Amino acid sequence: MTMSTEETLRLTVAALMQLTRQRQPDVAAAIGLTQPQLSRRQSGKSAWTLTDCDRLAAHWGMPTLDLLAGPTHAAGCLPATRRPTVDTQTVMPLAPPPPAPPAPRRAAPTATPAPAETAPAPAPAAAAPSSAPRTPRRAAPAGPLPDLIRDRVAAALTEARGDADAAQAALIKRAVPDVMELFAASRVGGRYEHSEFPPTADILQKRRQKGSDAVWEGRPKWRSADLHRAARAGHITVDVTALDMNAAYLAALKTWLPIGKLTHSAHSEGDHHDPKRSGVHLVDPGEWTTPDLPSPLGSRQEPGPLWITEPTLRALIRCAEMGLCTPPKIMESWTSGASEGLLEKMRRALVTVRDEAIANNDEVTTEYVKSMYSKFVSTIGESAANREIRRPDWMHIIRSQAFVNLWLKAHKAHKAGLTVVQMSGTDELHVSGNWREVFPEGRGLSQVKAKNIYTLGGNE
Repeated sequence: MTMSTEETLRLTVAALMQLTRQRQPDVAAAIGLTQPQLSRRQSGKSAWTLTDCDRLAAHWGMPTLDLLAGPTHAAGCLPATRRPTVDTQTVMPLAPPPPAPPAPRRAAPTATPAPAETAPAPAPAAAAPSSAPRTPRRAAPAGPLPDLIRDRVAAALTEARGDADAAQAALIKRAVPDVMELFAASRVGGRYEHSEFPPTADILQKRRQKGSDAVWEGRPKWRSADLHRAARAGHITVDVTALDMNAAYLAALKTWLPIGKLTHSAHSEGDHHDPKRSGVHLVDPGEWTTPDLPSPLGSRQEPGPLWITEPTLRALIRCAEMGLCTPPKIMESWTSGASEGLLEKMRRALVTVRDEAIANNDEVTTEYVKSMYSKFVSTIGESAANREIRRPDWMHIIRSQAFVNLWLKAHKAHKAGLTVVQMSGTDELHVSGNWREVFPEGRGLSQVKAKNIYTLGGNE
């Protein structure tokens, strides 16, 4: 199906904004519009006028007919002075190419682990035999980290000749290598050299080939039993809003991650927790004493000790301090020295581009960013789709952090006087009451969206 001139122009404007590093407010001011007016034109809610086209063409220094000839042609007509990184843009990959002669990009899983977590990254050696432990090849990116994502989107749109669906499909297809290269670029100059293939602790070994390991991530599946019982009996009716947490796994990238290989320790006293370390812990979680709130342990019902991750343990300790449960008892741990900032530069770059894409109604970039962070989490364990790293501990910890973040939202709602009705999955919280007084509404990382509204005791 042939795109209309209007659709082609919207793609061209999006591509040129990417290439010139401009946002909607910048372009709107340059052509005599407000940002909301430009946003409506880009979303198709209102039409671009011929006067707009003339002003856009003048703004980007090209004839109007070149602007209307499609994103590929228009990008070729863009003056070099309008490209902030024109000298490197067409040749700058997300990560630098390896030096010659080529060597395996990653060592085998049994290779010697990276240096201890307390040591800074070693200086690159002038030469090393092929049998030496691998030192990751990292070089500073040519520009800000968000530019690496923007450039990839602009290139995909150009290669797809403005076909947004084709560009999006191509970007999603290579989201795993792209996000790993972004991660490598984000670690340049990092204080610690993390291990990418540490020996896998016994507790993280899968018990069956297609099974899972013994770590419980705390996935929630909770409903207020008393409230639903009263509603079914016809005693009450309650208006409920189902809230959706935005980009749950992206927010969860800010978490305490082990830096090196995990080492085992036993705890005879049952209460020792080192906040400077992170990993997985065998705990007796104690008793949950707050029936109108879910437990951070999620939907697990079996009594007795279980293996949990660092975020879940920290949440239980915090809950005990608030009097919501009895203190957990730590029996064993597999931990390493930890940092909360290992993924922070990458997370900020993804958040920046995501915010821009949402403001610009750019679904291609929005879906690409979503695919990058979600596939990062799902493939860093033991996945054939990602040969760059094997950290099942990171995978469990990030997922658990997403569930803990959801629990923190539930606790905030409860503390503010809302009734917590249900909490499930990674991002779903059902509450009764004026939630807009508690949570900001929108698509931003710190905001929430209303998925639907229903009444308990009404149509049930």
